[in-house]
Amino acid sequence: MSLDRVVGEHEFYCCGARILLRRGEIKVLSEPRIVYCPLLESMYGVREVDVETVKRIVEEKVRGFGFCCGCRLFDSSMAVPYGSSEIISVCIDLGLIDCGVVVCDGAGTVITSNPKLIQGIGARLTGIIRTSPVDSTINYIRSMGGIVLDESTARIDQAGGVAKAIELGYRRIAVTVAGFDSSSIEAIRHIESERGVEVAVFSVCNTCASKEDAMRIASGADVVCASASRLIREIVGSKAVMQLGVAIPVYALTRLGKKLLLSYLTVFEDRIVVFRVHSLPYIVEGRMPIAKE
Repeated sequence: MSLDRVVGEHEFYCCGARILLRRGEIKVLSEPRIVYCPLLESMYGVREVDVETVKRIVEEKVRGFGFCCGCRLFDSSMAVPYGSSEIISVCIDLGLIDCGVVVCDGAGTVITSNPKLIQGIGARLTGIIRTSPVDSTINYIRSMGGIVLDESTARIDQAGGVAKAIELGYRRIAVTVAGFDSSSIEAIRHIESERGVEVAVFSVCNTCASKEDAMRIASGADVVCASASRLIREIVGSKAVMQLGVAIPVYALTRLGKKLLLSYLTVFEDRIVVFRVHSLPYIVEGRMPIAKE
């Protein structure tokens, strides 16, 4: 599958670099923030990250599963052990969450109670800044019981997605919020309080999070992926009540977040070790991603 299959224009982050993808062309708009990442190494065989590496990863996403194309694949198998889509999908299966509000290339904000669709959307997704409507993707989402917030523009509006989920009758909602969209967390919490529902905020794609982003996330999220951010580890990790993983840790900041992570582990098939610590984050030198300061 070639880059000529890309439909419309899509802007997103990959390895901390801002990318513009359109038919036949990948433009790297900013330098990658990551120097090394163990997850990238395991998924793409990458040891050192530069502009050419980023282009190759994007090309593999396009060729491998039709990222931003009219023939996008929705593979619901687990891609990341402690990924947000994996956790949300399992918690819907367990009856702890009614639906997820997530972002999909070619569709924007999506509301769905189908755990396979959530995992199919999120398995290999990176932080989408803006996207164009892709008819086949929207049609597939609709066929799987998903609702696209705005089919005509594929806009990304996670607070609007939560409000729509409530209109559809959902009361226990999980929503993913990218680090660069952290300002929407306050709006989501306002909707939650006003409408008397329960919202689990999953903070994702945080490699480029600023100090202001990290402070918003620390005060408003339930579950946070540290990505490759030192600020997230320092500011958010120190407030965590639970941590999953070491290389790219996931933090629970609230009782709800902890409940969801522990519930996810009840069906997690790999062996795990659990032990008590006096403070978080728990760091093992040499195991973490290396990012530019």
